Amino acid sequence: MGSNVQRDVRLPWRPSEGRHRPAADTSKEPERQRSFWKELPLLIGIALVMALVIKTFLVQTFSIPSGSMENTLRIGDRVLVDKLTPALGGAKPSRGEVVVFHDPHGWMDGQPSGKSRSALSRGVQDVFSTVGLAPSAGEKDLIKRVIAVGGDTVSCHGDGPVYVNGKALDEPYRYPGSTPCGDANFGPLTVPADSVWVMGDNRQHSADSRYHMREPGGGAVPDSKVIGRAIAVAWPVNHWKTLSIPGTFAHF
Repeated sequence: MGSNVQRDVRLPWRPSEGRHRPAADTSKEPERQRSFWKELPLLIGIALVMALVIKTFLVQTFSIPSGSMENTLRIGDRVLVDKLTPALGGAKPSRGEVVVFHDPHGWMDGQPSGKSRSALSRGVQDVFSTVGLAPSAGEKDLIKRVIAVGGDTVSCHGDGPVYVNGKALDEPYRYPGSTPCGDANFGPLTVPADSVWVMGDNRQHSADSRYHMREPGGGAVPDSKVIGRAIAVAWPVNHWKTLSIPGTFAHF
């Protein structure tokens, strides 16, 4: 006799059958990205902070105000100066380097300060000088070539040449027609310890160590006044070049 009892057969559950997946939570909208104009002030602020850090500790731009270093450097050139090495207490200035230094003993007294006449121009210059993109309005820094360092004996008479520790310098970097001594003989004298003897490449138009021998230090510039070494001309583009140490200083 056949049975009419039906067996309860449970089939495996399939997502598509009889049940619905939980609906996606659409209550949260994607986080909107900041617009470019909202982020622009932040980006500018970061750029200015980075420029300030670079200027303070790494590299700074200086403007050439006179022809005392022609033709190596021309009026209006912008040079990049390495400030990191002196800041870390690294190597002292070396013979042949072109260095920027603070006015040691009033060398620039009586010269124009370079302040802009327009209040707007002064404001713009102050902003750019803060981040190292322009010279300070009251800047009193100089740029010359290191000829001798502390302990060296240096001299120059008549038509030259310049002697350092009894060795004559071959100076192809001098301005054409400029004589080694210019119009100021000096020495032999010994450069004080921790100091440098500096001269412009355009000897007849450079009020350098030769003209300050009666001042403290005898015309030498203390190492502590040196801001850094000029490593390259950055502007204008057609005058771009690195500032290497001339070969005549290699044998010292």
